[in-house]
Amino acid sequence: MIASRYGRTLDHKRRDRRILWGLGGIFVLVMGAWVLWTGLDGASTQIEARDIGHTIIDAHSVSVTFEVSLPPNRPASCAVQALNESYSVVGWKIIDLPPSTLYTRSFTELLRTTDLSNTGLIYQCWLT
Repeated sequence: MIASRYGRTLDHKRRDRRILWGLGGIFVLVMGAWVLWTGLDGASTQIEARDIGHTIIDAHSVSVTFEVSLPPNRPASCAVQALNESYSVVGWKIIDLPPSTLYTRSFTELLRTTDLSNTGLIYQCWLT
């Protein structure tokens, strides 16, 4: 009688065990789905962009040199920006990169600016 009052009967133990196994199974399914989604997703192709340097030509233009590594034979686009000394964007340009058999390529782009810039750099690249 005391065991049934406090929920320690054999039926309660079986029910608790089933609930725990069910929750464990759901956890394993969710983790497996997450691993498949993040690990085998083909859309998450890596593109790496690296700033090489910049040259301030005058008060209204800057030359930006950068390097992009992306899968061969895939077109991409990159946004290049110029910043002034207060880190405000004073120049912006989107460059379309044609497909190539090379994995890593270097580019130099001339940006027109609205004010004197003190740096030019790559902002972001993406597959198109």
